Amino acid sequence: MTKGNIDLALLILRLWFGLEMAFAHGLGKVIKVVNGNFKFADPFGIGPAPSLVLAGSAEFFGGILIAIGFFTRLATVPYLITMLVAAFLVHAANGHEWGKIAGPLHYAIAAIVILIAGPGRYSLDQRLFVDKGR
Repeated sequence: MTKGNIDLALLILRLWFGLEMAFAHGLGKVIKVVNGNFKFADPFGIGPAPSLVLAGSAEFFGGILIAIGFFTRLATVPYLITMLVAAFLVHAANGHEWGKIAGPLHYAIAAIVILIAGPGRYSLDQRLFVDKGR
């Protein structure tokens, strides 16, 4: 596989997992916060409102940052933590079947790949921070 193919693969990975997380999962949580509906899991005992804000921010804003490749590695950290908490402290702890646990783990694996590989050439990180000297 050539470097160009790897960069294209990273772009596709970032776009799919970032936008899917942001709009299929995070946006709903952000809307709940805006509407003042703070009913949400509280796996750390900090209260449902802070848990919702943290999860919604990691999913929505982190997902968008990952998709566009801006501060990508940094954005994957809260995103990854949120997915691991969802898988193991929310779904597994509540006795949910594998299907409920596997979803967050898929996002977590994608985040780990992006964290290790970086955003690739087709990203704002590349344009703003790497190509700046050219």
